[in-house]
Order: sequence, then C-alpha cells, then structure tokens
Amino acid sequence: MTDANHTLDPSQLPDAEALLHTLADKLKPLLKANTALVGIHSGGVWLMQRLLVLLAEQIKSHQIEHGTLDVSFYRDDYAQRGLKAENRPSQIAFDVENKHIILIDDVFYTGRTTRAAMNELFDYGRPASITLIALVNRGGRELPIAPQMVAADLSLAAPQHLQLIQLADGSLALELTPQHNSARP
Repeated sequence: MTDANHTLDPSQLPDAEALLHTLADKLKPLLKANTALVGIHSGGVWLMQRLLVLLAEQIKSHQIEHGTLDVSFYRDDYAQRGLKAENRPSQIAFDVENKHIILIDDVFYTGRTTRAAMNELFDYGRPASITLIALVNRGGRELPIAPQMVAADLSLAAPQHLQLIQLADGSLALELTPQHNSARP
C-alpha cells in the first residue's frame, strides 16, 4: 500500500489486465452451486464480462448465473450527481432469494456505491450472502463496508480519482485524474 498522503504518479499504477487475472484466481474457490455474479455498472460489469470468459469452466460446471446493477437511483448523493448519460437498466434475471451473490466493482473507495448496490439487490429478494470483490481498493472508506477480496490495495491522495477504463480493443486499464468535484464515487 502506498502512503495515504502521497500523490500517486500515473506511471505507478498497476496493470489492470494483470490485476484481472489475479482477481480471477482469487475468485475461483468462491464459485459454487447457488452462486451468482453481479457487476456494478460500468467497470464492475466490464470485469464480470471478462471473468465469465476467464472462469468459463467453473461458471458452466456450477451453473453460475449473472446480472448487472446500475445503482444511480440508489445512491445517497443522487441529488448532487444527477443522472449520468450512460445509465443502463439493471438486469437481474434470476431469483436473488437465498442466492450467494458475488458483487463485483472496479475501484472501491468510500463504500457508498456498495451500499447502494446492496439496497438495490434487496429489492430483488433476500440473498443468502453478499461477497464484495473489487479490482482495486484505493482507500478512503467512509462506511463500515469493505471488499472481502481485492487484486490490489492503493492509497491515493483525496484529490486523485482512480477509474477503470475499457480501451477500444476491449482490454482494461486504470486511469488517474484529478477529482473534479466534492461528490465521491
């Protein structure tokens, strides 16, 4: 983990593709019957799509279902952030009731996106459990929520914003930019 007061240089970012493979290896033991993968738009969905390919054998043998969430309407800062242009409807086409949900996010920060995702999931039913996995935990947690599994831990200065981007060829990369406003992801 880097020093929390240190501003990370973009050249120090880990390779997102390598982190994806690390996350896939860590995820394998969690794939069992009665489990579903749920990606949070947009980076978590990109990760889930890639994990479905990387773990295709386990996904098929355990009949792992999957879905997506767009938590925009469930965020506690919706009034400040408003609606994004790229909002997509959530797609949960399986019964959430008593299912072991593996919630997938790209960059874990304050915990507010995860809280919103859990609120939305409970609108679909009461899962047996929810396990949060994230590609990167960037530090800055504000709620008593934390990922159970990450591929990398980084501590970034508060004004820095880390996001996962999908390149034209479908590969993933991490991008570091200055935070534009006080609303956090």
